[in-house]
Amino acid sequence: MTTTTTRTNHDHTPAQPAADGKAFLSVRDIHKRFTGVHALRGVSLDIHPGQIYHLLGENGCGKSTLIKIISGAQPPDEGDLILDGERFEEFTALSALGAGIETVYQDLSLIPNLSVMDNISLTVELAEHQGRLARVINHQVLRDRAVGALRQLQLPDDRYFLQAKIEDLPLATRQLVAIARAVASDARFIIMDEPTTSLTQKEVDNLVRIVKDLCARGVAVLFVSHKLDECYAIGGNVIVMRDGQVIAQGDINNFSKHQIGELMTGRVLSDQRYRRNTPQAEVMLGVRNLGRDQDFNDISFDVHKGEIVGITGLLDSGRNELARALAGVAPLRSGTLTLNGKPITVNTPAEATAHRIAYVPEDRLVEGLFLTRSITDNTITAVLPDMCDALGQIQKDKAARFSQDMTSRLKIATPNVQNPVQSLSGGNQQRVLIGRWLAINPLLLILHGPTVGVDVGSKDTIYQIIQSLTEEGMSIIIISDDLPELLANCDRILLMKKGRISDEFQAEGLEEPALYHALLS
Repeated sequence: MTTTTTRTNHDHTPAQPAADGKAFLSVRDIHKRFTGVHALRGVSLDIHPGQIYHLLGENGCGKSTLIKIISGAQPPDEGDLILDGERFEEFTALSALGAGIETVYQDLSLIPNLSVMDNISLTVELAEHQGRLARVINHQVLRDRAVGALRQLQLPDDRYFLQAKIEDLPLATRQLVAIARAVASDARFIIMDEPTTSLTQKEVDNLVRIVKDLCARGVAVLFVSHKLDECYAIGGNVIVMRDGQVIAQGDINNFSKHQIGELMTGRVLSDQRYRRNTPQAEVMLGVRNLGRDQDFNDISFDVHKGEIVGITGLLDSGRNELARALAGVAPLRSGTLTLNGKPITVNTPAEATAHRIAYVPEDRLVEGLFLTRSITDNTITAVLPDMCDALGQIQKDKAARFSQDMTSRLKIATPNVQNPVQSLSGGNQQRVLIGRWLAINPLLLILHGPTVGVDVGSKDTIYQIIQSLTEEGMSIIIISDDLPELLANCDRILLMKKGRISDEFQAEGLEEPALYHALLS
């Protein structure tokens, strides 16, 4: 990069909209290369105070790389970052914090064994003391700062919540705490990378309000999301990327969903219902009077052979706990299960696997994948004994062939199945995780948030895969708060409230507003 200035310890007073229309941050002709990959190809854009920007594109298009460069986590190979009219010779993470640039990453970047209060206050402390914590920390100041941010997000602000460890909180609450941390810093520019992946619609509506409030105070927001409805609800400007380049930008209301989808993928996507075949009469899974402590009670339903049943509800509805119980992750306390007409017990994941019940968890990065291991290692995990010889050693050729076949079946884009799974885009990572459990040839597949953090093109591919599996007779349960996803893919949708099933809907012909109203009523 060219010239000269490195800034630190910026005044964190929220910016007001610039009267002269000058950009707060300008990115000019940025290039970034990794081994054999030209991730960014001459990207240029301007960020103005008080404006909302939506950065859209398929996974692997360069969005994450661009965010890391803007936030100082990675240097560009070529190009300039210009902040308040000054070019940076070196732009680090501390430079970004000092300039008032906060990033809420998709992996949240919270410290699990620290409290809510400590996590919210940490980045502000680091920015104010140039990367070091003060020798004497004023805990009252930290508390007041955290309380103010939590109240803006309508989160609890009592002592119990402030002292709660991040690792003990649900994923959705952690996501809101990460956003509260950015709000607490009085940032001038906040980057939100997939901030709504684990939030219910009610919480998303609250986040939309927060984003609009921030912009009214002069804060610029870059909102990265694969959920176009959220982007339209917020409004503002759209920046569409494909293959490392910005290919379109402007007022989001000047683009239809179809246009954005085509710009992102380079192909025409359908918004019609994916569900295409009829379930069989035979009951695959019978659920009777299931209960687990305070999580859920008196849960009864059937899943027929070749049927897709969706389960949704707010975060405290018990839907997530039910998913884990059916997979043996959190054992049931009461009730009975039958599979193919035979009684079964599922108290551990191993028992679920033995009964050919497969579970794809909600958080693939934490609960699912071994990120540093190869695609092959991740694919064969569930059938590892079948890949070993008489001495218990993995037959590498057999494992590689198996992985290659699964990769082809699920259209996983990779030049080599020996590459680490963390080298893949989010959509491809998700398909690797699905492939792992398809390896056991399941009778019942439980998909918990099957397209969280997945772009529209990969969603289309995953939905097509789901439908094809039911044609082979597989039964599927989808737990999701993505209402369009459920309406497009399911035969029936079960709605949970306060640990019980409150409603059942036939998905075909059901309109999203009606389902949303039932969810909140």
